[in-house]
Amino acid sequence: MKRFLYLLLMSTLALTFFQCKGQTETSNENYVCKSGSFDGIGKWYKGREIAHVMGFQGIGWLERPEREKEENTDRLIKNMEILPGDSIADIGAGSGYHVFKMAPFARQGLIYAVDIQDEMLKAIGNQKKEVGLKNIEIIKGTEQSVNLPENSVDKILMVDVYHEFNYPMEMLASMNKALRENGKIYLIEYRGEDDSIPIKRLHKMTEMQAVKEFKANGFILKENISNLPWQHCMVFVKE
Repeated sequence: MKRFLYLLLMSTLALTFFQCKGQTETSNENYVCKSGSFDGIGKWYKGREIAHVMGFQGIGWLERPEREKEENTDRLIKNMEILPGDSIADIGAGSGYHVFKMAPFARQGLIYAVDIQDEMLKAIGNQKKEVGLKNIEIIKGTEQSVNLPENSVDKILMVDVYHEFNYPMEMLASMNKALRENGKIYLIEYRGEDDSIPIKRLHKMTEMQAVKEFKANGFILKENISNLPWQHCMVFVKE
């Protein structure tokens, strides 16, 4: 119940963000705008309504003490098989929860912390100063670009954020350019196939839906590592 009320609050705050103009029935080659749910922006991609962005007001939830137990983030980091020289981008890095877990493993590499909200980036910058890690670079992205150099990263991590992208097609194109030839995308999303997981429907994704969207943008599913409590750990590579 506490989680439900919190997400309800976040959805209400998110109403200040982008919504599909007028909520009218319109479409173009890639997106459809039509009436949707309270939790969505009224914009659809490949049959999926895009969810509202969680604002910086949710930093406390991102850093909640029970997160490790609920999501087993240590196991997720192990799934990524991070090498000392890896360059990794955390897209939608939020407060930097995963950034600071990955950085010690890629001690000779670089972690890009990418987010579109200044408040989130400031929080990462403050913690970076506190812990003294030198291999973290903060990047401000946009709704349509990760703003990373071409062929610059070995791995990309997205944790519970892809479903909120207002422009998923453009974002995937941007990531495709940033990812090196043999690079991997780790897509972490709450399992949409499991109704028992206490997360709102639009903030979950099924494997089938993710594969549909990623395949349309030049990626194939290499594997779905099924060892996390509530989330998919889908690994995509360039087609």
